[in-house]
Amino acid sequence: MSTKRHFPLARFSLAWAVAAGAVAFIACRSAAIETKPAISSETPHSAQATLRIHAGRRAPYAIPRLITGKFCEHLGSNIYNGMDAQILRNPTFADIPFLSGQSSPDGVATFQSDPVKIVAELRSRAARLGWPQAEVERLVESRNDGLACWWTREGARKAIRVSPDAGPSGGRAQRIETSGAGEGIAQWAYLPLHRVRQYEFELFARSPTETGLVVSLYAFGAEKPLARATVKGLSREWQTVRGTLTVEPASPADAIYRLAITANGAGQIVLSRCLLQPADHVAGADPDVVRLLKESRLPILRWPGGNFVSGYHWEDGIGPAERRLTRPNHPWGGVETNLFGTDEFMALCRAVGCEPMICVNAGNGAPDEAARWVEYCNGPKDSPMGARRAANGHPEPYNVRHWEIGNELWGRHQIHWTTAAGYMDRYREFARAMRAADPTIRLYACGAPVMWGKDWNDTLISGLGPALAATTDHPLVGGQVAPTADPLDVYRDFMAVPDVLQEKWADLERQMKKAGIREPRLAVTELQMFARVARSGDTGTVARLTSRTLVSPPTLAEAIYDTLIYHAAVRLGPFVEMVTHSATVNHGGGLRKERERVYANPCHYAQAMFAELAGATPVETTLESPTERAPVVLPELKSATSECQFRAMDAVVALQTDGDLLLSIVHRGAGGPIRLSVNLEDFKAAPRAEIRALSADVPWAANTLEQPEAIRPKDSTIAVQGNHLALEIPPFTVMRIHIPSAR
Repeated sequence: MSTKRHFPLARFSLAWAVAAGAVAFIACRSAAIETKPAISSETPHSAQATLRIHAGRRAPYAIPRLITGKFCEHLGSNIYNGMDAQILRNPTFADIPFLSGQSSPDGVATFQSDPVKIVAELRSRAARLGWPQAEVERLVESRNDGLACWWTREGARKAIRVSPDAGPSGGRAQRIETSGAGEGIAQWAYLPLHRVRQYEFELFARSPTETGLVVSLYAFGAEKPLARATVKGLSREWQTVRGTLTVEPASPADAIYRLAITANGAGQIVLSRCLLQPADHVAGADPDVVRLLKESRLPILRWPGGNFVSGYHWEDGIGPAERRLTRPNHPWGGVETNLFGTDEFMALCRAVGCEPMICVNAGNGAPDEAARWVEYCNGPKDSPMGARRAANGHPEPYNVRHWEIGNELWGRHQIHWTTAAGYMDRYREFARAMRAADPTIRLYACGAPVMWGKDWNDTLISGLGPALAATTDHPLVGGQVAPTADPLDVYRDFMAVPDVLQEKWADLERQMKKAGIREPRLAVTELQMFARVARSGDTGTVARLTSRTLVSPPTLAEAIYDTLIYHAAVRLGPFVEMVTHSATVNHGGGLRKERERVYANPCHYAQAMFAELAGATPVETTLESPTERAPVVLPELKSATSECQFRAMDAVVALQTDGDLLLSIVHRGAGGPIRLSVNLEDFKAAPRAEIRALSADVPWAANTLEQPEAIRPKDSTIAVQGNHLALEIPPFTVMRIHIPSAR
C-alpha cells in the first residue's frame, strides 16, 4: 500500500501477515501507528476529519515512559527561588556579578564592570521583583558601601558600617558593625502566606564581641514586627543558629515583607549564610512544585545543565553547607551558592517520584572527575566516593542510570567547546572512566541539533560506530522573527516543525544503523519553542508581532508543540526513548513561581495528559484531515525547507494493559473548528468516553500570576454509539480521550 507523500510528513507502508493465528509485524514499525495518513484537499477551512482506529493492529513496542521528562538548570530562578523553597536572594552574601554580554574565545562569559550599567540592571531587577520604590535606592547605596547585593541597612543607616569579610572556608562573608540595638541588615521578600504561616531561619555566624541577634519580619511601612525571634550565644567561633518565625493569620498574603537581622547592642557580627524557608518545605524543595511535578507523573528529571554544567564541579556542591563555597555562574551571570547539589537533587527526585538524569561537565571538567561523580552516586558505601556519600548522610547508593556526556559542546557559547573530532576524543575518555566506575550506566553522547548539525553528527556516527549507543538532540528551534510578521504565521511554522524533526530523526536512526549500531537511541534532552521578536530599525513600521502575540514557552502553543513532539517520538519508537522538556520552574515552559506563588503553564498540563499513555501499546490509525501551509517565516525552518504543509489534525492512539484505548489528539490548525469522526475497529467500546481538553481562543494565550488558571484542562464525557464518536474540536486544542472497553 502506498500513499502520496506530503513533505515534511514521514510516510511508511505496512504489511501484516497472519500465520498460525498470530499477527506478525513485517514492514517499518512507524506504520504501526499511522499507515494511511491520507490528506484531504488543501482547504484550511475544511471542517471534516476522520480517524479510523485499527485496535487489532498493534506495534511491537510500548510508548516510552521517559518521553514526558523535564530539565532543570542553575539559570535565573529555575532552581534557586524556583524549585528550592529558600526565599531570600543572595543568602551567602556574595558579590553578585552581572553579565557583560561578551565571552572569551573559550566560551567563558565575562562580567560587567561599568558601574552605571550595573546600577541600571540592579534597579531594573528590583522593580521586577516588586521591591518598594523607595527601597531600591537604599539597595544601590548599600551595595556601593560594601553590603552584599540584595541586602540593605536596617535601623540608623549612618551608624551602621558594613564591609566584606571571609567565611570559614574562604569566600565572601559580610561584616556588620553596629552602634546599638536595632541596627543591622534587611531584605525585602514575598512569603507563601497563602499556604503556610510558619518560617524557619538559619544563620551561620560569628561575633567577635559576642553580640546577640534579633531576627524579625515586618510588613511594609510598619514599625512593629509581625514576628520576632532572639538569637543568643554567638561567639568568636563560627556556628549555625536556627529559629522560627510565625506570622499572624491577619497578615495579607500578597504583600511584601522585610526580614531584618539586627544586633541587640553595639558590636560586630559576621554572617556567612542566612536562609529563610517555609516550614512546609519538602527536603528543602518548594512543596507546590513537588506536588505539581508529582501530579504530572514526571518520569525523569535532567540536571544540572544546560550550559551551566560545562563549568560546574560537582564536588563543590556536597558536604556540609557551611563548607560549600559560592562560585561565579559564568554561563548565566550571578553566582552559584552550591546549596543545591547532588544530594539535594536526589532528594527532590525522590520526593517527586522520578528518575534522575545527570549531565556531566565535559567542558572544563575531567574524565576522572566524572568517574568520581558516578561512584559517589552508585558506588557501595565501602568505595572511596561511596564512603564520602555515606559520610554526608546517604549510605545507600542512588543508582543513577542515565548519564549524558557534556552539553552542546558543538557551540562556541559553551565553556571549552570543541570540534566534532575533539568531542569524539572526549567521549571515549569520559566513557572509559565512567564505565570503570559503574559498567551498568547508560551513556548519552552530545549530538548536534538535527535541523543543522549533520556534519557534527556524521562525524560522531562514523567515528564512534557501535560505541555510540545513544545520542542527544536539542531542537531549540525558532530564531529572530521580524516584528512585521503575522503572529499566526509564526504559530503555523512551529506547527510544522515536529514533522520536519520526525523526518530528520528517522534519517538519523537509519544512519546510525548503517554504521553498525544495532539498537540506536535518541534522547531529546532540551526542548522548547525558541523564537524571538527582532528589533526593527524602521521607526515607521507597525509591529504586528510583539512579546504578547509571540507564541513562546509560557503560551498554549508550547503545549500543542510539545504534544506533537511526543507524537513524533511514538511514531519513531523505540528510537526516541526520552524527552526532557525545558524546564521545571521559570526557565522556559513548565511551572512559574512569582512572589512565592506557583502556577502551571499550559505545557505542564499537556505533559501530564500525555504521560497517561506511557507504557501503552500504539495501534494503527488512518487519519484524513484538512491541511494548512506553513509560510516559513522562522529562520531555522527556512534552512530546512522552502515549502511546508501539515495536517490540521494529528493523533496517536494506544491500547492500555487493561484493554482501554487512549487517544491523544491535537488540532494544530488555525482555520476554525473541525468535526472529527472517530471509527473503532477490532474494539468493543463502553457506552461513554472521557475527554480532557486544553484549549484557548488564541495560541499565544497564557496563564499569569493574576489569572493562574485561565488555561487548564476541562473534563467532559461523550457517547460512543456503535463504536463511533463524533465531536467538534476547536483550533488550538490538545485533547486526550479515554475509551473504556466493554468488559
